Amino acid sequence: MVVRIGVFLPTSGPDAAASGGREVRDSARAAEAGGLESLWVTDHLVASAPMLDSVVALAAAAAVTDRVRVGFLSMLVALRPVAWAAKEIATLQQISDGRLLLGVGTGNPAHGDIGWRAAGVPFEERGVRTDRALAILPELVGGKTVTLDSGVEVALSPGAPMPPVLIAGNSARARRRAAAYGDAWMPINPGLDQLPGLMSELRELAERHRRPAPAVSVVAPALSPDPRQAAEELAAYEAAGVERVVLAPTGQDWRRDYAFAAELRAAQ
Repeated sequence: MVVRIGVFLPTSGPDAAASGGREVRDSARAAEAGGLESLWVTDHLVASAPMLDSVVALAAAAAVTDRVRVGFLSMLVALRPVAWAAKEIATLQQISDGRLLLGVGTGNPAHGDIGWRAAGVPFEERGVRTDRALAILPELVGGKTVTLDSGVEVALSPGAPMPPVLIAGNSARARRRAAAYGDAWMPINPGLDQLPGLMSELRELAERHRRPAPAVSVVAPALSPDPRQAAEELAAYEAAGVERVVLAPTGQDWRRDYAFAAELRAAQ
């Protein structure tokens, strides 16, 4: 299996507002034309840098593409009422024709807690809220009747197939969450030498839940800037059992990053 390659949409950073919808649409089309597997967006209400809304950005990307997958990296489901998050997920599944990848995380502490306070959500409860959401999201997204923690029964319509769930994070808590609820674990550059042991732990955790071992996608792998050498390094990730990498932005024009990703794909 050749490692799949994903890139980030240009939805965050100082130029996010100035670039607007055209950059999101142009970058999505470019990624698809370059044969890349997936497009990803960061998600936060108030971040340490300007950031477009992730749901709207993914909808825009899905609307101008036909093949490339679109994903959250990662959606803060605990920041939203769970029924509202399910509605957003189901709608994105529908308008993307089933191309959504649901990365789920609890938030980067670098952004602080201001976004959580603004949403009226206790920052210290984000892990527990994430687990509760993951437990009921499949039925909510699917349109089944679900009893929420408040006691309210709700069924969303129209429902949609639940997208693959990728649990983001490098912590032991994230691996436990991936084993219990995820289709994949999505760490940030864990290091090739660490992966075998971490993946073995993940398999053991999944067995305790009587679930298949989650697949592994790696965010921001340490790769050479030379596409041919980077392709050899990707082969090592493949040998370790990694199914996907998501390349980190270099801080330069996204066009350069996407061109590198396309060259890397061609060199595999």
